[in-house]
Amino acid sequence: MKKLIAIIAALILALSAATALADTKITVNGTGEVRVSADTAIISLGVNARDKDVLKAQQKVNETIAAIRAALIDKDVKEENINTDFINIYPLYDYSGDQEQLSAYNASSTLAIKVTDMESVGALIDVCFAAGANTLNGISFSASDTEEAKTEAMKKAVADAKNKAEILAEASGLKITRIENITEGGVYSYQNNIGNVYARGMDDVVEEADDTGTVVQSAKLIVSASVSITFEAE
Repeated sequence: MKKLIAIIAALILALSAATALADTKITVNGTGEVRVSADTAIISLGVNARDKDVLKAQQKVNETIAAIRAALIDKDVKEENINTDFINIYPLYDYSGDQEQLSAYNASSTLAIKVTDMESVGALIDVCFAAGANTLNGISFSASDTEEAKTEAMKKAVADAKNKAEILAEASGLKITRIENITEGGVYSYQNNIGNVYARGMDDVVEEADDTGTVVQSAKLIVSASVSITFEAE
């Protein structure tokens, strides 16, 4: 009887070990990136003016914004692609005396200019500044079609996860048998703005440049995808 019990116990242990081995799971995260060329730029620039009379400060801004709009339209930029982005007026005070004194008003207005000809972005910035603009807030880039890039990024994310799982399995003396679960972490795009804008003629730019025009290097958008995959191994 004792021998039978020992045999049954051994079988139970063996089955438990086999079950535990069969239930081995490896969960990893994978990421994938694809770069695409931007085909649309939004230029954010405008005018900043000060005057002791708030209406005069605003008038200066309005007149310059109108001049910028006219200059852009003259360069074949469509009116619907020139939009007001931000307007602000605030008082300036002098604190040098015993009491604060209102010294002037600061008025500003910013335009958002949509451009689809990437080669003309720098030239259009110069046109705006020639017309009176005195602030440049930046340029944002986008691509009109990123669906193919998103698909490719997801494929790369899955391949990355599989590669990591195989490395972990091999290091542990196991072999991947199947995928149990896949969770999409999301697909998103962002721009790499490093070195996109500079003005020729400054100390830190290429000396061979003959003019002082603004140079804009169109951004490469990064489409990124992530996944979490649970693999079964034995």
